[in-house]
Amino acid sequence: MLEYLRIRNLALIEDMELEFEPGMNVLTGETGAGKSFILKALGFLLGDKLSADMVRGGAERAQVEALFTLKDDDIVLRRELLAETGRSRLYINDELRSQDSLRDLRPRLVAHTSQHAQQKLLQPAVQARLLESGLEQPELLAKRDALLSRLTEAAAQRKALLERQAGLAEKRELLEMQQQEIDKVEPEDGEEEQLEEVRAQARSLESVRENYEQALSLLHGNETEGLLDLLGNFEKVLTRMAKEDESLKPDADAVTALRQQLSHLGGRLRRPPQMEDMPDMDQVEERLFALAQLKRKLHRTLPEILSLRDEITENLSFLDVCALDLARLGREEEALVQELTALVETIIPIRHKAALALASALEEELRQLGFSEQVQVIPHFEKQEIWPGVMDERGRILWAPNPGQPPQPLDKIASGGELSRFLLALASVRQDGENAIFIFDEVDAGVGGLTLNKLAEKLYALAASRQMLLITHWPQLAARARKHFQISKTVRDNATFTLCRPLDKQARHAELARMAGGGAQGEAVAHSLEI
Repeated sequence: MLEYLRIRNLALIEDMELEFEPGMNVLTGETGAGKSFILKALGFLLGDKLSADMVRGGAERAQVEALFTLKDDDIVLRRELLAETGRSRLYINDELRSQDSLRDLRPRLVAHTSQHAQQKLLQPAVQARLLESGLEQPELLAKRDALLSRLTEAAAQRKALLERQAGLAEKRELLEMQQQEIDKVEPEDGEEEQLEEVRAQARSLESVRENYEQALSLLHGNETEGLLDLLGNFEKVLTRMAKEDESLKPDADAVTALRQQLSHLGGRLRRPPQMEDMPDMDQVEERLFALAQLKRKLHRTLPEILSLRDEITENLSFLDVCALDLARLGREEEALVQELTALVETIIPIRHKAALALASALEEELRQLGFSEQVQVIPHFEKQEIWPGVMDERGRILWAPNPGQPPQPLDKIASGGELSRFLLALASVRQDGENAIFIFDEVDAGVGGLTLNKLAEKLYALAASRQMLLITHWPQLAARARKHFQISKTVRDNATFTLCRPLDKQARHAELARMAGGGAQGEAVAHSLEI
């Protein structure tokens, strides 16, 4: 049940606190006072959207918080709406949560039966779900939906395979030609870089050898005398001169030592550096040329060509095995269709039984709400193909509220007052979420006279087992409330405020008299309702 609700800075509400009781809680007040705004605030707390202009002028944010008591737990919800951005934040038990957290929680907390719910009831899809709501084996519906989901997935896979097959089949000739070109060269990962490095090393070694040869040529000479020959002749001249002049002997010895050193150097220059395992450079150049030709033909780098080779291999393999995959998916689809068909044949009679039980219960409730004893609620089913070759049924509610009236769709002939009572009957029959609070927003719209009394009795009976929040303009309904709140507007300092106050016995009497028209007649009605 809902124990406590606080609304701050939302529209005309500055700060409002409401503490609810079990059973029937009633909100009354003049039209436009803001009664429905309290329900709107509660809807916002439970996931509905509000725009930033709903934040009270001058406030940074609006805030709605509530305490719900369930059988096994207490839940505190708080949601804030920021004026600057229009974004909201949700807290569950003071922990920041996403809006999706409310999806499963909301039905356990609140059951709305408002004018919005009336419009939903007119939708064929909603009616179809209602007729299935009392299914003895609800898991069959989940299984049906799961089979449909699997069929959809299998069909999507099959479509994707066919589209890919068609696209690749058109390119098969090109793929095979590219594969032949690549297989002819058989490039390897990193091969081009390795060959370029070998060529660079070979070119560097060739330069070194040329230097060695040039140095040998200078030492020994080719067509003319080399440096060693000239130095030998110079050595002989100096030696003769040193015999005449002793001071030249050291110089002659130095020239002799230089000649000997250069002679040793000449021996070393005859053995230039060699590359270990030197490859055949003609073969290296041929291989690099072949790789360059392949890159030009395919307009790709070598790494891209290697990726292309893998892609071509994968695509051609796909084309070879695609038929097998399509056949497998076809068999899976066929088996799923057979399973779905059998399941639907099981569901149909169970659905009919549940729909008839719901219709019978609704008829009984509607009689208690002032409808004719001959009122009829008729489940109507039409064939619907849910998958090619698989026929299910889609339900719709027909009814005949008056004797002699042919059954017609609910959304074609029901008035607002009739829909209000129909929703109340539905709420009485479907006890979903035993702790959820029933919210009735002017369920008495279009109802009056003796029917109003029957409606009041039904609401009172329902409130004996479920907490209820009711907005009404009728004193006959408000008089049955366990707790009565009055909503009003006031103006202070040129600002308008919506106020809410719980009524004591005296104030409650005054409000019932006002609702009954005021004056002596209103007083009389209020007294009669309080007896």
